[in-house]
Amino acid sequence: MVSITSKRVIIITGHYGSGKTNFAINLALDISHNERVCLADLDIVNPYFRAADSKDILEKSGVQVLAPIYAGSNLDIPALPPQFYSLFTDKSRRVILDVGGDDAGAAALGQYAKIIKEEDNFEHLYVINARRALTQTPEDAVQILHEIEAAGHVPITAIVNNTNLSNETDAGIVRESVAFANEVSRLSSLPIKCTTVKESIAKELSDIENIYPVKIYVKTPWQE
Repeated sequence: MVSITSKRVIIITGHYGSGKTNFAINLALDISHNERVCLADLDIVNPYFRAADSKDILEKSGVQVLAPIYAGSNLDIPALPPQFYSLFTDKSRRVILDVGGDDAGAAALGQYAKIIKEEDNFEHLYVINARRALTQTPEDAVQILHEIEAAGHVPITAIVNNTNLSNETDAGIVRESVAFANEVSRLSSLPIKCTTVKESIAKELSDIENIYPVKIYVKTPWQE
């Protein structure tokens, strides 16, 4: 399996439906095998498909989970608790920030941008899904990338190709996405960090560079 990054702070962004939260959960669980890690849910816009919803699975593996105060409640106005600042002062652990899915969501990242860039030990991964309605062209994906950067004030460093159609995803869908991801990489001048695939089809795609097998933890209500 490809090693994603050795940076202490890993920021994960992407448009709604890109699958960024499922990627964040897999990454946190992988890191927890060898290091202390905290997964912080910074998505203060979208109440669905939250990292906090997988808190039990994560904490059983030793992953600390931080979430907005409204996560799991009926509060309409989200708030980030003061403990979030400890993510940047306690440097004895790795940190994964699961950030909201567009420029509005990325605005929450902006309040921590200065301290993140001062430490200069971060990776900002932009998750793309070629099968989502609002990112069906590489140009659309790059436009959203720039909007997220502008709102979050932390430069994106690499791309994660997470193209999928949920349970309908097969090897063909992943193979078709490679050209899309390469074009996003070319237009943005950013490298492709990895291509995620369901564990069940990973062997069929072993010829694709930097495959990252994942389990599916985030499900739609009709999949429960």
